[in-house]
Amino acid sequence: MIFIKKTNILQLLLLLLVLSSCNQKNKKGVLSDAELPKDTLPHMEPPANQLPKLTTQYINSKKNNIEHFYNKTWPNSSMNGSFLVAKNGQIIFEKYEGMANFRDKTPITATTPLHLASVSKILTASAVLKLIDAKKIGLDQKVNTIITNFPFPDVTVKTLLNHRSGMRNYAYFTDKKDGVWDRHDILSNKDIVHLMATKEIGLESRTDARFSYCNTNYAVLALIIEKVTGLSYKKAMERMIFKPLEMNHTYVFDYEKDKDTAVTSYKGNKVEIGKDYLDAVYGDKNIYSTPRDLLKFELARNSPNFLSPNLLKLVYTPFSNEHKGQKNYGLGIRMINWETGQNFYFHNGWWHGNTSSYITLLKENVTIIALSNKFTTKTYQVRKLAPLFGDYPFKLGKDDKEE
Repeated sequence: MIFIKKTNILQLLLLLLVLSSCNQKNKKGVLSDAELPKDTLPHMEPPANQLPKLTTQYINSKKNNIEHFYNKTWPNSSMNGSFLVAKNGQIIFEKYEGMANFRDKTPITATTPLHLASVSKILTASAVLKLIDAKKIGLDQKVNTIITNFPFPDVTVKTLLNHRSGMRNYAYFTDKKDGVWDRHDILSNKDIVHLMATKEIGLESRTDARFSYCNTNYAVLALIIEKVTGLSYKKAMERMIFKPLEMNHTYVFDYEKDKDTAVTSYKGNKVEIGKDYLDAVYGDKNIYSTPRDLLKFELARNSPNFLSPNLLKLVYTPFSNEHKGQKNYGLGIRMINWETGQNFYFHNGWWHGNTSSYITLLKENVTIIALSNKFTTKTYQVRKLAPLFGDYPFKLGKDDKEE
């Protein structure tokens, strides 16, 4: 009898363990990090081969020019942020100055994660592209076949990536004083879709009719990542990008957990900018990182095993040609296409007091990154360094605010 009772107890414990495992999905329907086997998700990989090593003479010649530009742009150590220039994955020049928090005098260092603002879109797009390449979703797949309550039947994954969905910016339609949203409540990505589906928030323009840069596109892409992977956006980005590339100082901002510990954002006069009801939305923003981590990401993104050749070509294809001009957008990347055939690929960001610039000179294997948590448009001027490495005819004014 004693043996039978012990067996029953063991069986009961085993049953409870199984039930607990089956219930690992939280109330949002997202799997725990341990539940999904690691080999079921595509992930970015570090490049297999190192690029040619730079000579000391080359590094010194470029470093002097970059340092001159830096001192002229941010005289008297006036930068409050992080700055890096690298070629072939080798850092030529980097600088970290100012304060992560002026109240407690916490300095910005090489390991201080700063808010990437809209540069986050490049990372979100990269995760989506990996899922497309793995055939877990289709580039031309309708969004409403993935997110069932999504209200716009013609919007595809592609039109989200290249900002041609025609959707309205959630920051604008939730800011209305007509009861669409109570700004005392924190807005979520799922709230955005629910509002568009239930509050008669129509399209701003017909889908795929024109380019219109819109943060809503990337908030929805983050939901697609969650739906396809079964993980939260935060966990999916960790699994697919951050951990494989050893981006150890990069994370997705969690409003409840990180609002009091993340690097503070400031106006240009050092007045602190607090959080608001839009700060919990992710995908379009809310990744914190460092230039060195972004350099690891950039090297992986430019390696042959990032994407299949056909899909990679589409990433750098200008999709908005209804109006003649040099500026355009691919799949998660801005571009300037000159008539000479030269192309410039980049993304800027601006959220609260955070400004960011991410530049990839593909032909020259050069990466330029600038991040600041104290508002300044000087962050965007780092594109002026591109002519040091190739034929890039820039004439950028001091007040350039392109985001």
